Amino acid sequence: MRTAFLNVLDNLASNDPDVILITGDLGYSVFDDFELKYPNQYINAGVAEQNMIGIASGLALEGKKIFIYSIGNFPTLRCLEQIRNDACYHELNINIVASGGGFSYGGLGMSHHATEDISIMRSLPGVTLIVPSTAWEVTEATKALYKHKGVGYLRIDKSIVESYAEKKQNFSIGQANLLRKGSDITIFSSGGILNEALIASEVLLEKGIECRVLSLCSIKPIDVNAIRLACEQTNGIITIEENNLSGGLGSAIAEVCMDNNFRPRNFLRIGLKDEYSAIVGSQQFLKNYYNLDSEMVINSVMSLMK
Repeated sequence: MRTAFLNVLDNLASNDPDVILITGDLGYSVFDDFELKYPNQYINAGVAEQNMIGIASGLALEGKKIFIYSIGNFPTLRCLEQIRNDACYHELNINIVASGGGFSYGGLGMSHHATEDISIMRSLPGVTLIVPSTAWEVTEATKALYKHKGVGYLRIDKSIVESYAEKKQNFSIGQANLLRKGSDITIFSSGGILNEALIASEVLLEKGIECRVLSLCSIKPIDVNAIRLACEQTNGIITIEENNLSGGLGSAIAEVCMDNNFRPRNFLRIGLKDEYSAIVGSQQFLKNYYNLDSEMVINSVMSLMK
């Protein structure tokens, strides 16, 4: 996902001198080429994320189009006040890119687990929130955020869905992407954890259960029509996310259902149950440990279908 983002950013910077990348003292080898090619469009703000948002806001007020890049929680939770007061309140063209959503940096412990950021960023007025599942979605989302006015949040992941990347669909902010057709249960997910839903859907198909699987990469704005169709055409909705259940993807879908009087026949959210991860391990290990995996999806679907 990171490579896909940088490829698009390189192209944008080459055609638009107002595009600026700001990072917080990381990714030297990753950004070496970018810095050499566009020395006037690259800033290393150092280990000072709050100041990084301040710099970005000042540049954006002068008409620059800013992309901020850092790991997990650091470009969001560490500088939340600056994002709220400086960037969002003034509706500036600043796109915050968090590399390492969910348990991507699981081996570095809780401080590096980005498991509340979706909930928090979703609550800020005016923020466009995109959580891609594939390299194709990263590519298209970066292009779309460049054109979109206001603050954007792009959460990319170390895990990735490979099988869907070449499918030709039109990407649009606010639109879900259909990965698998089905009429029994709808599974909504975003980020690389969507792969767990696809694995589960393969197993369930062998049991005669057809799952509709959608990448709800645009969490804000959200695809209300896709949620309505899931309620009307299938026997229920299951969501799986690499985020706390409080305020995350599942909560966003539940809000849409209640606000619009949609009546899913069944509804179940899979995610981190209002807790911090007190252990370390690989991303896949932590997903398995906290039951955010294909086995949990399979068991949940089987239970609902009974």
